[in-house]
Amino acid sequence: MSTPIDDDTPVYVISVAAQLSGLHPQTLRAYERMGLVTPVRAGSRNRRYSMRDMRTLQEIQRLSRDEGVNLAGVRHILNLRRETEALRAEVRRLRELADQLGNELESARGVAARLARELRRRGRARGGAPVPASARADVRPPSP
Repeated sequence: MSTPIDDDTPVYVISVAAQLSGLHPQTLRAYERMGLVTPVRAGSRNRRYSMRDMRTLQEIQRLSRDEGVNLAGVRHILNLRRETEALRAEVRRLRELADQLGNELESARGVAARLARELRRRGRARGGAPVPASARADVRPPSP
């Protein structure tokens, strides 16, 4: 059974990556040393580039050739983009968590309301004391 190939699967050796990107293999090695692209090492020496790496190489070329950004600026831009992606992923995760916690809160409120009704019912059946306000379903804590 084969492993699915996604954007991060390292598949291209340096010669193929160089040919596809239009860059010299030495340029790819220099970009790696500068931290602009980080191919995976297969075995101990062979670099393997992913589709994401290939898009990064295209973006490096676009920024440096078309926009006139030097390689230090390109590195800064790429780092900011990676950080932005990570922050967006964290925001998505936190929103999902907030939704989950909101659902759990609503569920807990429903349980509390059922318990309060049951306490009132039992209290009336026994002729007991009224249910304290904190146990009533219609009383909610103030919103923050």
